[in-house]
Amino acid sequence: MSEENKIVYDESKIQTLSSLDHIRLRPGMYIGKMGDGSHPDDGIYILVKEIVDNSIDEFIMGSGRRIDIKVEGAQVTVRDYGRGIPLGKLVDCVSIINTGGKYNSDVFQFSVGLNGVGTKAVNALSSEFIVRSVRDGKFSEAKFEYGKVVDEKKGKCDEKNGTVVKFVPDHDLFLNYKFRMEYLEKRMWMYAYLNSGLSLYLNDMRYYSKNGLKDLIEVEVEDDKLYEIIAFKGKTIEFALCHTDNYGENYFSFVNGQYTNDGGTHLSAFREGVLKAINEFTGKTYQAADVRDGIVGAISIKLKDPIFESQTKNKLGNTDVRGPIVNAVRTNMVDYLHRNLEEAEFVIDKVVRNEKVRRQIQAVKKQSKEKAKKMTLKIPKLKDCKYHLGDRSGKGEQTMIFLTEGQSAAGSMVSCRDVYAQAIFSLKGKPLNCHNEKIDKVYKNDELYYIMQALNIEEDIENLRYNKVIIATDSDIDGLHIRNLLITFFLTYFEQLVLSGHVYILETPLFRVRNKKETIYCYNEKERSEAVQKIGQKGLEITRFKGLGEISPDEFGAFIGEDIRLQNVSVDHMRNVSEMLEFYMGKNTPIRREHIMNNLV
Repeated sequence: MSEENKIVYDESKIQTLSSLDHIRLRPGMYIGKMGDGSHPDDGIYILVKEIVDNSIDEFIMGSGRRIDIKVEGAQVTVRDYGRGIPLGKLVDCVSIINTGGKYNSDVFQFSVGLNGVGTKAVNALSSEFIVRSVRDGKFSEAKFEYGKVVDEKKGKCDEKNGTVVKFVPDHDLFLNYKFRMEYLEKRMWMYAYLNSGLSLYLNDMRYYSKNGLKDLIEVEVEDDKLYEIIAFKGKTIEFALCHTDNYGENYFSFVNGQYTNDGGTHLSAFREGVLKAINEFTGKTYQAADVRDGIVGAISIKLKDPIFESQTKNKLGNTDVRGPIVNAVRTNMVDYLHRNLEEAEFVIDKVVRNEKVRRQIQAVKKQSKEKAKKMTLKIPKLKDCKYHLGDRSGKGEQTMIFLTEGQSAAGSMVSCRDVYAQAIFSLKGKPLNCHNEKIDKVYKNDELYYIMQALNIEEDIENLRYNKVIIATDSDIDGLHIRNLLITFFLTYFEQLVLSGHVYILETPLFRVRNKKETIYCYNEKERSEAVQKIGQKGLEITRFKGLGEISPDEFGAFIGEDIRLQNVSVDHMRNVSEMLEFYMGKNTPIRREHIMNNLV
């Protein structure tokens, strides 16, 4: 390289970005994925959450029993009736990182947003951000554009105390975004369940819970519950639970109002507390699986210094909470069972039935011992990766396993995958339809047994080996059928895997549009039309991919790399699942046929 072409690295190349400039430059560090609003964890919903969280903190501290949220097109307005941000520090509190009142534990005892970033991130990532604070007849207001203050006002007013925040997410950062009200509605209900007595109004619709987590479990199980919901609410811990006749365990866990979808020490302690309570009450030593199978439970704790295992705060790491939670759950549940002996009989009856089923499964497991021994060395059809969820590498959250349709699709992926974080399991055909099948049939089915072992979810999902379980099948009829069969398997026996947000569908391009100068991959016909318009007709070549095996390894690398497109498999309520599975996967062929004929386009 010649001297004049050398890049000079000196003092002039060292930059110090302002707090908000850094957020705009690296938004993913602060709010996770950006997205367009098609996924409930997309950034625009995180922005809403950050502002509402501050208002919730006011309610927790005893100020304000109502929060108004308006979503009008791209603009979001949040109005609380708390104490209001101190007027003299209004601009600092929404624009300077590590500035706020949440570091003072006397003022905010329990808060999720302890890093002092939330409101600042919303400000930095909005094209317009207005904050107004009202305290005792006086107000202070500041307007920002792209994180830069453009106007300030102060004066007297006759409004109620509190804070108003208006913002419009920046269209240059969040491309083609749109708020989906169903995602916001679900968040409002979660806020209501976690803060009984608080009224939230989303576009004038009220979200309110009188009984907290008990209402959450009631909504989840409805008529499936085998007895009245057991619930307890204290100053720093609240829990609720009941049994259904469904397989597996289903939990909702929260820390300071934050949904910890991967649980953590508080959830482990809750499960242990329930086991100890049942054994203490009965004077027996039931195994964990006997007590837990069929449970739907929720636990919420308030903690002064929560330690989360990741930036996304989806798993609690505090070890010191275990003992107090176990004791609180055990003591209060034993007390409930003694005071409600009739309900206690239903609880014990379910545990006894679980024990019988477990013993039947153990007999089947013995038949699978030789198969299991072979798999300790190597699981057939699995191309594993180096890192796994929960190991000490610190890279567990990047791990994923692709469940592919046949060897041809797997072959395309193997040579272009990330061997450190991407595993591949190839299916040999269509899996068993698990709907209405007993669990012992799963253990006898090689394909499903291997999947269960590969994911390490036989006992529970706490030892799940991959953060994302991705169904990668063709987009034809057979591929869609295999996708439905796998989702049915997970929802029937491992529903928590789906509810915790670990199951995804891989989106792969349907078309390749190219000429000699440019290649565009299109995921639908609209994108294909736009690509044709962009490239023009000269030398145009359009390829329709019928299956994943048709895509060469060189091309496939782009679709499972940084620009991977995934669709999360989500369920609003487990109570709807049995009806849905019965309709789509059950033996009601005439009803399903009639529905298809009536709706066929």
